[in-house]
Amino acid sequence: MYALYSALLTFFLALTLPYWLLQMMRHGKYRAGLRQRFGAVPPALSAPPGRQPSIWVHAVSVGEVVASSAVVRALKENFPSHRVFVSTTTSTGQKLAAQRFGAENVFYFPLDFSFAIQPYLDALRPELVVVAETEFWPNFLRLAKRSGARIAVINCRISDRSLPGYKRFRFWLPRLLQETLENVDIFLAQTGEDRQRLVEIGAPEARVTVAGNLKFDVAPPPLPPIVASLRDCFLNSGAATLLVCGSTLPDEEGSLLSAFRNLLATYPTAVMILAPRHPERFAEVAELVQRLGFRMWRRSQWALDPHHREAVAGGVFLLDSIGELAALYSLATVAFVGGSLVPRGGHNILEPALYGVPIVTGNHYENFRDVVNFFASRNAVRIVGLAELPLVFMELMENQSERETLGRNALAALQSQRGATDRTIAALLQLLQRSSVPS
Repeated sequence: MYALYSALLTFFLALTLPYWLLQMMRHGKYRAGLRQRFGAVPPALSAPPGRQPSIWVHAVSVGEVVASSAVVRALKENFPSHRVFVSTTTSTGQKLAAQRFGAENVFYFPLDFSFAIQPYLDALRPELVVVAETEFWPNFLRLAKRSGARIAVINCRISDRSLPGYKRFRFWLPRLLQETLENVDIFLAQTGEDRQRLVEIGAPEARVTVAGNLKFDVAPPPLPPIVASLRDCFLNSGAATLLVCGSTLPDEEGSLLSAFRNLLATYPTAVMILAPRHPERFAEVAELVQRLGFRMWRRSQWALDPHHREAVAGGVFLLDSIGELAALYSLATVAFVGGSLVPRGGHNILEPALYGVPIVTGNHYENFRDVVNFFASRNAVRIVGLAELPLVFMELMENQSERETLGRNALAALQSQRGATDRTIAALLQLLQRSSVPS
């Protein structure tokens, strides 16, 4: 069964090899950490034989790294004799994890083949493996369990988009999915619906509990220097109206820029901070902004020194950087969270909620259905389609009372759902203590 899965995975990778090569050549994607993905363990990760047990936390990308940061810190504090390692899949997640946990403790997650996974298990010898959200890799979970590690899946959710895929997987390879999930000692689901879906796809019901969403517990990030620099610049240039559009995707920027052009007619000193989701699209979006005739400033060319920067008003500030968007939401008059005007499932609206700013998102938010629906029930977010977008932006800019109500409700909604981190840490500590008791 596992041999069949490995053969199918090999066939899929071979079939899609031209795509991966093209992405490497055009955008440099997937090139970073390539040797690690094939099982080459960085020397900094290896510990002398017989010393220092470890914990392996896997967080796919930036969102999972941020959400699991408090969990990683708590594991370090409660088990100082253990070394905590963090793996990621994306390069952006890798950079953030290296900043937060130290580059010597961070590596790229290996491909789901025994030859790539086993070297890491031999080098790290984890007593506990913690997987953020829903990375159900059959070979990885099987080999980790066989090595003697306890396994926990935290902040677990089964989205509307992924549920049909799991059902198809269970139909074609029912034993494989069931055995994969049986390797997990505990599932900590975000919601009751996620718990029900986990059981539906084959997770042992007794091992699934609801702990809440870790992303509600994320604290505001430290403000990078760019925040104070832009705040001073906007104040000096009279740009009191600020629209922050984050995590945007193709086919969204054009509509957002069109809506912003309408705003400029009434607020000629307004500024849009535009933050594309993927770094490889920075140049493409910059070209679009210029082609449409907007004044543009790029973060990559921005001087923090007040004596060497120009005034910013009546145009677009392109955030072509990584890791600064969350803090820049604090400057917003209105925040728009992208990936939601097109059918891509939406992105996290909790980052702007941390600052009590009014939030607008599109009507394609399937990946964050519970969060968005909860906020909508508390009058804490405006959900719009393409047609309503310009009108909603204008209404909010003109109505301070409505903006204040939305922002205040967003912060209150977020604070009302805190506590998932404490519940998750308690479950992990109990699981690790059980694994430490001699047989």
